[in-house]
Amino acid sequence: MSVTEQRGQRRGRRIRMSPEELDAYLTEQHTCRVATVGADGTPHVGPLFFCWDGASLWLYSITRSRRWAQLRRDPRVAVVVDDGREYGELRGVELTGRAVPVGEAPRGEADVPELAAPERLFAAKYFGMDRMPHDGRHAWLRLTPDSVVSWDFRKI
Repeated sequence: MSVTEQRGQRRGRRIRMSPEELDAYLTEQHTCRVATVGADGTPHVGPLFFCWDGASLWLYSITRSRRWAQLRRDPRVAVVVDDGREYGELRGVELTGRAVPVGEAPRGEADVPELAAPERLFAAKYFGMDRMPHDGRHAWLRLTPDSVVSWDFRKI
Protein backbone atom coordinates (compact mmCIF):
# COMPACT_ATOMS: atom_id res chain seq x y z
CA MET A 1 0.00 0.00 0.00
CA SER A 2 1.25 3.44 -0.83
CA VAL A 3 1.41 5.83 2.09
CA THR A 4 -0.45 8.28 -0.11
CA GLU A 5 -3.55 6.09 0.19
CA GLN A 6 -3.89 5.98 3.99
CA ARG A 7 -7.04 3.88 3.73
CA GLY A 8 -9.67 3.87 6.42
CA GLN A 9 -9.02 7.36 7.75
CA ARG A 10 -12.23 9.24 7.12
CA ARG A 11 -12.42 11.09 10.41
CA GLY A 12 -9.59 13.38 11.19
CA ARG A 13 -8.70 14.35 7.64
CA ARG A 14 -7.64 17.77 8.94
CA ILE A 15 -4.99 16.23 11.17
CA ARG A 16 -3.82 13.49 8.81
CA MET A 17 -0.18 13.71 7.74
CA SER A 18 0.61 14.22 4.08
CA PRO A 19 2.67 11.48 2.39
CA GLU A 20 5.77 13.68 2.68
CA GLU A 21 5.09 14.39 6.37
CA LEU A 22 4.49 10.70 7.02
CA ASP A 23 7.78 9.68 5.35
CA ALA A 24 9.73 12.32 7.27
CA TYR A 25 8.08 11.39 10.57
CA LEU A 26 8.69 7.65 10.25
CA THR A 27 12.28 8.29 9.16
CA GLU A 28 13.12 10.51 12.15
CA GLN A 29 11.38 8.62 14.98
CA HIS A 30 13.33 6.00 16.92
CA THR A 31 10.93 3.74 18.81
CA CYS A 32 7.69 2.04 17.85
CA ARG A 33 5.29 -0.13 19.83
CA VAL A 34 4.52 -3.48 18.24
CA ALA A 35 1.29 -5.31 19.10
CA THR A 36 1.00 -9.05 18.47
CA VAL A 37 -1.64 -11.64 19.37
CA GLY A 38 -1.02 -14.66 21.60
CA ALA A 39 -2.44 -18.13 20.98
CA ASP A 40 -5.21 -17.42 23.51
CA GLY A 41 -6.03 -14.06 21.89
CA THR A 42 -4.21 -12.01 24.52
CA PRO A 43 -2.44 -9.00 23.03
CA HIS A 44 1.21 -8.31 23.69
CA VAL A 45 2.74 -4.86 23.14
CA GLY A 46 6.43 -4.04 23.28
CA PRO A 47 8.81 -1.30 22.13
CA LEU A 48 11.20 -1.89 19.26
CA PHE A 49 13.62 0.03 17.06
CA PHE A 50 12.72 0.24 13.36
CA CYS A 51 13.52 1.84 10.06
CA TRP A 52 11.22 3.05 7.28
CA ASP A 53 12.15 2.73 3.60
CA GLY A 54 9.22 4.69 2.18
CA ALA A 55 7.02 1.62 1.66
CA SER A 56 7.73 -0.81 4.52
CA LEU A 57 8.53 -0.68 8.20
CA TRP A 58 11.51 -2.90 9.04
CA LEU A 59 11.68 -4.35 12.55
CA TYR A 60 14.84 -5.92 13.97
CA SER A 61 13.62 -8.33 16.64
CA ILE A 62 15.21 -10.86 18.97
CA THR A 63 14.27 -14.30 17.60
CA ARG A 64 13.79 -15.79 21.08
CA SER A 65 11.26 -13.15 22.06
CA ARG A 66 7.59 -13.54 22.78
CA ARG A 67 6.94 -11.21 19.84
CA TRP A 68 8.84 -13.45 17.40
CA ALA A 69 7.05 -16.60 18.58
CA GLN A 70 3.64 -14.96 18.30
CA LEU A 71 4.35 -13.58 14.82
CA ARG A 72 5.48 -16.99 13.57
CA ARG A 73 2.09 -18.36 14.64
CA ASP A 74 0.01 -15.34 13.59
CA PRO A 75 1.71 -12.67 11.45
CA ARG A 76 -0.94 -10.01 12.07
CA VAL A 77 0.57 -6.94 13.69
CA ALA A 78 -0.26 -3.37 14.64
CA VAL A 79 2.51 -0.84 15.12
CA VAL A 80 2.25 2.64 16.62
CA VAL A 81 4.86 5.37 16.37
CA ASP A 82 3.90 8.48 18.32
CA ASP A 83 5.20 11.45 20.25
CA GLY A 84 4.15 14.65 21.99
CA ARG A 85 3.37 15.61 25.57
CA GLU A 86 0.65 18.24 25.39
CA TYR A 87 -2.61 17.66 23.50
CA GLY A 88 -1.71 20.15 20.78
CA GLU A 89 1.64 18.41 20.17
CA LEU A 90 0.36 14.85 19.73
CA ARG A 91 1.24 13.17 16.46
CA GLY A 92 1.72 9.62 15.31
CA VAL A 93 1.13 6.81 12.88
CA GLU A 94 -0.58 3.43 13.23
CA LEU A 95 0.36 0.77 10.67
CA THR A 96 -1.37 -2.59 10.45
CA GLY A 97 -0.78 -5.66 8.33
CA ARG A 98 1.35 -8.80 8.38
CA ALA A 99 4.95 -9.01 9.57
CA VAL A 100 6.96 -11.20 7.21
CA PRO A 101 10.39 -12.60 8.20
CA VAL A 102 13.13 -11.71 5.70
CA GLY A 103 16.46 -13.49 5.58
CA GLU A 104 17.81 -16.01 8.04
CA ALA A 105 16.64 -16.17 11.64
CA PRO A 106 18.73 -15.29 13.47
CA ARG A 107 20.49 -13.02 10.99
CA GLY A 108 23.99 -14.12 10.07
CA GLU A 109 26.52 -12.77 7.63
CA ALA A 110 24.93 -14.25 4.46
CA ASP A 111 24.35 -11.78 1.63
CA VAL A 112 20.62 -11.03 1.42
CA PRO A 113 20.06 -8.39 -1.30
CA GLU A 114 16.56 -7.57 -0.01
CA LEU A 115 18.10 -6.52 3.31
CA ALA A 116 20.77 -4.20 1.86
CA ALA A 117 18.67 -1.02 2.07
CA PRO A 118 17.03 -1.58 5.48
CA GLU A 119 20.32 -2.68 7.05
CA ARG A 120 22.06 0.44 5.70
CA LEU A 121 19.26 2.66 7.07
CA PHE A 122 19.16 0.89 10.45
CA ALA A 123 22.95 0.87 10.88
CA ALA A 124 23.17 4.61 10.19
CA LYS A 125 20.18 5.47 12.39
CA TYR A 126 21.07 3.46 15.50
CA PHE A 127 24.80 2.72 15.30
CA GLY A 128 26.18 5.59 13.23
CA MET A 129 27.76 3.00 10.95
CA ASP A 130 27.68 2.14 7.25
CA ARG A 131 27.37 -1.60 7.87
CA MET A 132 24.96 -3.50 10.10
CA PRO A 133 26.55 -5.39 13.00
CA HIS A 134 24.98 -8.82 13.53
CA ASP A 135 24.84 -10.43 16.96
CA GLY A 136 23.32 -13.80 16.06
CA ARG A 137 20.22 -13.07 18.16
CA HIS A 138 18.12 -10.78 15.94
CA ALA A 139 16.32 -11.16 12.63
CA TRP A 140 14.32 -8.95 10.28
CA LEU A 141 10.56 -8.55 9.94
CA ARG A 142 9.03 -6.47 7.15
CA LEU A 143 5.65 -4.81 7.56
CA THR A 144 4.26 -3.48 4.31
CA PRO A 145 1.11 -1.97 5.79
CA ASP A 146 -2.42 -2.78 4.68
CA SER A 147 -3.63 0.27 6.59
CA VAL A 148 -1.98 3.51 7.68
CA VAL A 149 -3.65 6.03 9.96
CA SER A 150 -1.83 9.20 10.99
CA TRP A 151 -2.52 12.23 13.13
CA ASP A 152 -0.80 15.53 13.84
CA PHE A 153 -2.68 17.62 16.39
CA ARG A 154 -0.34 20.53 15.70
CA LYS A 155 -2.56 21.15 12.61
CA ILE A 156 -5.59 22.00 14.76
